[in-house]
Amino acid sequence: MSRKLIEIASEIVQTQVSQTHMTATEIAASLRHVFNTLHELNRAESGEVELAKIQEPAPAKALTPSDSIQEDKVVCLECGAEMRQLTKLHLVSHGMTAKEYKKKYGFTMGTPLAAKSLTKARSKAAKKRGVPENLKKYMEQRRQARVEVSEPALTETVSVGQPKRTRIRKKKAD
Repeated sequence: MSRKLIEIASEIVQTQVSQTHMTATEIAASLRHVFNTLHELNRAESGEVELAKIQEPAPAKALTPSDSIQEDKVVCLECGAEMRQLTKLHLVSHGMTAKEYKKKYGFTMGTPLAAKSLTKARSKAAKKRGVPENLKKYMEQRRQARVEVSEPALTETVSVGQPKRTRIRKKKAD
């Protein structure tokens, strides 16, 4: 029977190796582990040994939306993935946009879906480039342009109607 177990174990490890890169030491350790597990399961099946019940880890504490945005990472509330920023591509994999994600989990529309450290770094870089001052200038120019457009302009009143048609008659030659 042990011959058959080793064959099964080698097939399992062979499949693992085809899926991931493993060193020779890792392959040997994996083969031993799989073989020992199969051997233990075989003994339990024949009634020689009773398997110890494996305790399942306690479910992870559910994150609140405010806790999902942390200093160095953001935790996706859909799948639990941790990253520096929830990208459009990641949200598309869940079939939603950033706006839908924010609405679903109660974020304000102005909340960035990025780690706090990343948001601070971007803010600092923008201030260094002078973005806030340039934005103020732009907003003032835009306000001035709106004021100028809204002032009444002097215009002539032109009546629009059908132009009169006049016929030009030719005199007949006698």
